[in-house]
Amino acid sequence: MLPSFSYKDHVRKEWVDYNGHMNDAEYARVFSLSVDSFMDYIGLHEAARQSLNYTIFTLETHLCYLKEAHEGEELTVEVQLLDDDAKRLHVFFMMKNRDGAEIATSEQMLMGMDTTEGRPAPFPPEVSSIIEKIRSAHEHLQSPKQVGRQIGIKKR
Repeated sequence: MLPSFSYKDHVRKEWVDYNGHMNDAEYARVFSLSVDSFMDYIGLHEAARQSLNYTIFTLETHLCYLKEAHEGEELTVEVQLLDDDAKRLHVFFMMKNRDGAEIATSEQMLMGMDTTEGRPAPFPPEVSSIIEKIRSAHEHLQSPKQVGRQIGIKKR
């Protein structure tokens, strides 16, 4: 059985803005670092990316800011696989504080890329097998409420 994915970090001093909490761009940074860590988790660490000539690109992302994060605060990012196909992953990252409260979410579409051809390509077999295990572990999970959100002002 595959252990659960989590990325751990903390709010660094240089990430804090004039409002006294983590700047919005830094939430995106933490989610980007989480994608890098998730790539390692599914077998696409640096050596594998080099030997397989394969990587992952982020095609789309949607961030929701739920709570403020302050300097020194511990952050943990977890992931839920929402859907996948031969070369794409629809994932949902949840950033939590030390108390387990969600402070931000990031829904993302990731695409597997053949770096030799510079084109989308199916996941290598060793990566596909890990994705299959994640799918099996996550397929019963309820979809988070932020999934598929659309930005807009509700008219009354």
